[in-house]
Amino acid sequence: MAHGDITHIDIPVSDTARATEFYGAVFGWQIAEMPGFEGYPMWQAPNKISGGGLAPRSDDFTTPRSYVEVDSIEETLATVRELGGRVVTEKSEISPTSWWAAFEDVDGNQIGLYEGTTGAG
Repeated sequence: MAHGDITHIDIPVSDTARATEFYGAVFGWQIAEMPGFEGYPMWQAPNKISGGGLAPRSDDFTTPRSYVEVDSIEETLATVRELGGRVVTEKSEISPTSWWAAFEDVDGNQIGLYEGTTGAG
């Protein structure tokens, strides 16, 4: 994937077993927990390209969030701040070689950021 590509979509769910059954039946997604990501089943579309996770729903995570790959999360968040956006989650480690963050744009939409490589999915 390249800078600017959508790499992942998280769907907030309150019951992962129910959501796994639902999305598997509706879309034919393969859904499974990966070692190291327990409680966060990841889905893959039949095209073997599209994918994401069934993430725990929380007060600040109530709608699906797309993640965009960037070369530098720090630089991207600095630009977001300069342009009037708000950082929701600072850069956080996924694995030793991958990180994520989230921000809110000037219209209140949440977008995730991804930097690095990971063996998951």
